Amino acid sequence: MPGIADIGDRSRPVANQIDVVAPDAPLRNLPVARAVLRPAPDLRTATEAWLTAGGPHHTVLSTALTSEHLRDFAEMTRTELALIDSDTRIRRFMQEPRRSRAHHRLASGL
Repeated sequence: MPGIADIGDRSRPVANQIDVVAPDAPLRNLPVARAVLRPAPDLRTATEAWLTAGGPHHTVLSTALTSEHLRDFAEMTRTELALIDSDTRIRRFMQEPRRSRAHHRLASGL
């Protein structure tokens, strides 16, 4: 489930690996797409990581894209990718934006 975060001097794709699961009850017949999601690694960690990365509130749900596609996209566009997956640990995840900020400032000549 990717989205693009505007972090001032650049953009950052933010994505969360999810499983689409069967709903516990019938979903209302609304004129919008609807699905029940289970985020990796769990809801609490995924939410904290999403907010830490500056994840947007408008996202895209795709069952056709994989994490590898998103990594390739980030590599081609020379952008960082904040990927939340089953290996995400908050302490380590919180360090990534700091490292990325330093890298982009050094790469752009401060």
